Amino acid sequence: MKLSTIIKAICVGGTMMVPGVSGGSMAMLLGIYDKLISAVSNFTKDIKGNLKFLGTFCVGGLLGILLFSKPILFMLEQYPMVTLYFFMGAIAGGIPMIYKQAGVKKLSVKTAIYPIIGIIGVVLLELIMAPMAAAGALGGNSSFIILLLAGIGAAVALVLPGISVSYVLLIFGLYDRAIRALHSLSFSFLIPFGGGVLLGVILTTKGLEQLMERYPQPVYLVIGGFILGSIGEVFPGLPTSAGEGVLCVIMAVLGAAAIIFLSSYSSQKE
Repeated sequence: MKLSTIIKAICVGGTMMVPGVSGGSMAMLLGIYDKLISAVSNFTKDIKGNLKFLGTFCVGGLLGILLFSKPILFMLEQYPMVTLYFFMGAIAGGIPMIYKQAGVKKLSVKTAIYPIIGIIGVVLLELIMAPMAAAGALGGNSSFIILLLAGIGAAVALVLPGISVSYVLLIFGLYDRAIRALHSLSFSFLIPFGGGVLLGVILTTKGLEQLMERYPQPVYLVIGGFILGSIGEVFPGLPTSAGEGVLCVIMAVLGAAAIIFLSSYSSQKE
C-alpha cells in the first residue's frame, strides 16, 4: 500500500460528510482524482493493479470517515466559523494545481471563460438543491430503493468536483441516518447505499474520463470553476470580532498550506 494514497484517501473520507465540501474536489486538490477515474473506468485493463489501488483508497477513505467525520462535525457545531475558513483555505490552496494540470501557461479569455462556466454551474445547482435539502425532498423513508437511489446520487457527487455528498443526503432526508449508520456499522443501511454508490460511480466515470482525454484543458478549467464555486457553499460569513477574524485568517492559511504540502509531497513521490 502506498502511504501517500492512504493519506489522501483519509483526507477525502474525513471531509466527505462535511456539508458543502465535495469529496471529488478534495480528491482533485490532492492530485489523486485522475487516477481514481482511470482506475474505475479502465478496471478490466489492469484488474490486479486497479483493484489494489482502489482497495487501498477505499480502506483509507473508510478510515477517514470513521476517524474524522465525527470530530469534524463536532468542530462545525462548536466552532463553525474557523472550521469553515480552514476548508475555504484548503479549497483555494489547490486551485494553482488545477491550472497546472490543465496545462495553462498564460492567462487568456479561454482560461477565464471555462472556470466561469463551472462557477455558474455550481451556483445553479445550489439554487436548485438548497430548497430541496431544506425541505428534505424525499423524506426520511429508508427503503432499499431510496437508499439505492441516494447512493447513486452520492456517487455522482463524489465523481463530479464541486458537488457536496452531504447535499445529496440532505435531499434524500438521510444525512443524520448516514452519519449514525457509519458509526454503528448498520449494514441494513450501508449495503444498499454502498451498492448505489458503486453503480453510480461505474455509470459516471467512463464518460468523464473520455471528456478529460479529448478536451483536457476545458474540462480541467470547468472543474476548477466547480471547485471555486464550491467556496460559496462553505463560506460562513464574515467574522464578528477582530480576534475571530485573525483566527479565521490563520485557519485559512493552514488549510491552504496543508493542501499545498500534500500536493507537493505527492509530486515528489511520483
